[in-house]
Amino acid sequence: MSEWVEYRRMPDRPVEVMRAHFERHVYHPHAHETYSFGLTDFGAQSFDCRGAARVSSAGMVMAFNPDEPHDGHSATEAGFTYRIVHIGTELITDLLSDRAGRPAGLPLFAEPVLHDPLLAGALGRLYASLTSHATELARDEALSATVAALVQRGARTPRERTVIGGGNGAIARRVRDVLDERYLDTLSMDDLVTSTGASRFALYRAFRANYGLAPSDYQRILRLRAARRLIAAGRPVAEAAVAAGFADQAHLTRWFRRCYGITPGVYSRAG
Repeated sequence: MSEWVEYRRMPDRPVEVMRAHFERHVYHPHAHETYSFGLTDFGAQSFDCRGAARVSSAGMVMAFNPDEPHDGHSATEAGFTYRIVHIGTELITDLLSDRAGRPAGLPLFAEPVLHDPLLAGALGRLYASLTSHATELARDEALSATVAALVQRGARTPRERTVIGGGNGAIARRVRDVLDERYLDTLSMDDLVTSTGASRFALYRAFRANYGLAPSDYQRILRLRAARRLIAAGRPVAEAAVAAGFADQAHLTRWFRRCYGITPGVYSRAG
């Protein structure tokens, strides 16, 4: 079976869906702005998340929190097939608040792999509603029901963005602030040293310990997210690549596929 990808963006809500079969593709460590819920249909996918090796085989559900680093590759020679739904945090909050009748915080999914046939069924129905000719009402109902089921059966505690305590946490936060503000700049380690007052080794170690990524990987993710926003807004891929800090379209395409499994062209047409 050859590798293939189907990708779609919902035009009226912060939801994206993908179905793919990979055999040789290897995901580079990355993180999404959204919650991401995957369902393995065939084979098995191996990935590192939260400092441990994980495996999702057929019938299992994957649940990634926003900004949660992970990679991925096939655990079998035959590859793996999976479906995944990316849902924006604002939509999750709206759905949970509406269900509770009061403001609700963001949930934290404690385990990235869940063996739960009921959740697998709910996620499968949600994916089907989003990729079929279902009515808007049916899609909204499926979103609400599936998110509620995922939170009730998979979430453990309210989500809080924290860093590991002590001086290392403060250093990591300062590095992240610099990268968030200057992700388009050509930054060096010396720039981060100047901004944080920490040594190269200390700031690198602190950032990896707290966020699970090297500073360079995090900066690249910020640039990829900028490129996605520009492409979704209708900018040509070549223009979006340069505006987001990449050398050219080929440079963006290479990293886009490593991190998202698709090319910028596929992402552009998916809308």
